[in-house]
Amino acid sequence: MSGDGKFFVRWRVRTGYLVAVAVLWFARPVPTSILYGGAIGLIGLFIRAYAAGYLHKQEVLTVTGPYAYTRNPLYLGSSVLALGAAVATRSWISAALLLFYFAVFYSMVMRREEFELRKRHGTAFDAYTKTVPLFFPRVIGATAVGAAAFSFAQYKKNREWKAALGFLLLLGLLLVIWRLRMH
Repeated sequence: MSGDGKFFVRWRVRTGYLVAVAVLWFARPVPTSILYGGAIGLIGLFIRAYAAGYLHKQEVLTVTGPYAYTRNPLYLGSSVLALGAAVATRSWISAALLLFYFAVFYSMVMRREEFELRKRHGTAFDAYTKTVPLFFPRVIGATAVGAAAFSFAQYKKNREWKAALGFLLLLGLLLVIWRLRMH
């Protein structure tokens, strides 16, 4: 992978903090926008949690559960979370910042991960990419060899609870912003 890909992977989180500050600055939340955005975000958290319960990072090529529908269910869940955050902020500027950040950074991260998975799993990964789309899920899952089940222990090992905590923090901050702007 080129040096550019490494840059995006390395700076994704750091830049995300700066984007979060800007998103909050431009946010114009009201209770209903926070409620609707929170509901959308819950769907994203569910997708991420479901994916994390199957994912065995650096151990095996995960092709079961949500990975039979999309090669990137965690990022699909993150995109739904970002949509929920955009709705909750009730700001087109915040929404545009979130969309731009997600499109730029996560497309590069997905490419980098594809490179690493191809290097590690070779022809098995190539066969997987021929039947399962990169991002937007297929309607019917691909048939996988072996039937791994969701594991709450794996969910915890992948520390997916941090995404839920972060989203709750965002919603809490939006409530604070709403209250401050009321006065």
